[in-house]
Amino acid sequence: TCVWGFPSSLWVTADAAPAVKKSRVYYGSLEEKERERLSSDIVSGTATGSDAVKAGIEAGNINISSGGSQIIEDRVSERQQEALAEFERRRRARQITVSTDDAEVKAGLRALGEPITLFGEGPADRRERLRGILSVVGPDALKKSRKDEERAKRSQDECQQTWYHEGSTSLKDSRLWLARYSLPRAMRRLEAARAQRDIAEATRTIRQQELHKSLRNLNNFCSQIGDDRPISFCHFSPDSKMLATASWSGLCKLWSIPECNLIRTLRGHNTNVGAVVFRPQAGLSLDQSDVSLASCAADGSVKLWNLESDEPVADIEGHSERVSRVSWHPSGRFLGTTCYDNSWRLWDLEVQEEILHQEGHSKGVHDLHFHPDGSLAATGGLDAFGRVWDLRTGRCVVFLEGHLKEIYSLHFSPNGYHLATGSGDNTCKVWELRNRKCLYTVPAHQNLLSAVRFQPTDGHFLLTGAYDNTAKVWSHPGWTPLKTLAGHEGKVMGVDVSPDGKLIATSSYDRTFKLWLSE
Repeated sequence: TCVWGFPSSLWVTADAAPAVKKSRVYYGSLEEKERERLSSDIVSGTATGSDAVKAGIEAGNINISSGGSQIIEDRVSERQQEALAEFERRRRARQITVSTDDAEVKAGLRALGEPITLFGEGPADRRERLRGILSVVGPDALKKSRKDEERAKRSQDECQQTWYHEGSTSLKDSRLWLARYSLPRAMRRLEAARAQRDIAEATRTIRQQELHKSLRNLNNFCSQIGDDRPISFCHFSPDSKMLATASWSGLCKLWSIPECNLIRTLRGHNTNVGAVVFRPQAGLSLDQSDVSLASCAADGSVKLWNLESDEPVADIEGHSERVSRVSWHPSGRFLGTTCYDNSWRLWDLEVQEEILHQEGHSKGVHDLHFHPDGSLAATGGLDAFGRVWDLRTGRCVVFLEGHLKEIYSLHFSPNGYHLATGSGDNTCKVWELRNRKCLYTVPAHQNLLSAVRFQPTDGHFLLTGAYDNTAKVWSHPGWTPLKTLAGHEGKVMGVDVSPDGKLIATSSYDRTFKLWLSE
């Protein structure tokens, strides 16, 4: 159909869209009108207006173009652009399908990093909010976030899986040797426990009361200035006749017991010594020239010493960061070291090589102690978790979770099934290894615990040292406080009980060590 009443050249069909009229802007001169204006306004000398224009053009003073035009595109204002974008977003939102299950809607909002609910918001409002968010970020964003979440969960599950790789022949031989060594010792320990159980209850109670009475009478027997710097560690020899101390000056010293006379100064470390420990048979079945002590320092150095020289007889190399503790296996064949590279290592001194480099902690490993049978090793560190490892299989058999801060010390009880841990949360926890749970939490001190030790003979008391300048003695079992060993002017950094159970040693930040004896 046509609309009549217009010339044929202007016929418009009903289906045709109206033509868009585009505005024009003119630039340059408008030819004749410009010439007329110039001729009327410019008169110079005797020349007429047209002659003046010509003269100006020839002189280059007047430039008259032939004229032209340029089409200006229609500019849409910013407000119009925003309105169009909003219309387009609403159109996309209408096309997005959103679940009507409120739980799925909340899960989608959580996956997109949005709050799952707002104040006063109902399920329908929440669904519309999710639809609006998806119209902006795109409907594929939810699928992508879910894929990322599944991928992260899958990788986390893979990280938690236990995996194994083939070890060396020396490690296999060591594990077999450890099994043959530990099983007879476990049998003897169980036989002794059965014999102890057969003793009358009244007799056991009397012995326990006598022990508690002697512990309450503990007094300072000797105090000795040990070095120019804080004394970080102390350890009795197996025959209870010597005490080894380690200092931040880099020196280790041997002292006679109970006279506290200096026997020898061990020189070799250049920085803070973290620990010095006697080999289990030192002074008993070993010669003076055999390796009898091991020490470690903050620069990662580990040194072995004998009882004849003040120079180290060997260095154990391979640690890249601080080695905080060393510990001898009960057999005296193996040496364990803990390192701040989140691992601990086991060295076989017979073959003179590292046989195990064990990871498992997420932060630095601070302390290590071996089970009396020689079958297990307990480690604890800066991640606040403890682990008990079976040396015969390599598995982590007990995971100790409960401390709020770093674990600085661990010690097995002679009974074989209790383990004490001292932590930076000011508590000492006693763990029952048979059911893998925390037996009791001792609110021991007012500052972090630096050392815990069970009585080495029967385990009838527990000794703790802390940064509140005191050491304390606790009954076992019962965990009642028996004696507070006060007298140090600085933090107590190390404690030990002599193998015969008669003496207690404490070393401190005040550069002294003290011996405590029951009168």
